[in-house]
Amino acid sequence: MKFTLGKQERLKSRKLIEKLYKEGNSVKAFPLRMVYLQTEHTSDFPAQVGVSVAKRNFKKAPDRNRLKRLMRETYRLQKEIVYDNLEKPYVFMISYIGKEEKSYDELFSKMNKLLYLFIEEAKNKENEKS
Repeated sequence: MKFTLGKQERLKSRKLIEKLYKEGNSVKAFPLRMVYLQTEHTSDFPAQVGVSVAKRNFKKAPDRNRLKRLMRETYRLQKEIVYDNLEKPYVFMISYIGKEEKSYDELFSKMNKLLYLFIEEAKNKENEKS
């Protein structure tokens, strides 16, 4: 598997993002929160992801951009966790809900925890349906 995060893997569709926040479920591993939804999307990949940092918590754009970059990087290096465990296509948005900037190492471990929580929840939901 390539450790890239290309255009096809990024969540850009306004309609999908709107649907995600209306109908999606969430998991948290502070300071990260993931809202996810099992739905069809245009990509060939099993998941599309978006990242966000609240302007309310980080007033300066460079601070928000740095956090988003770190979040994308930590996801990119660990996305195989999600890809290896999903059968159906998902879209998700990962938000930074903390008030202080965390180090790369802390974010990496929290992203790992968040992705495993997501896999667990997703499998539970699929088992409930069947």
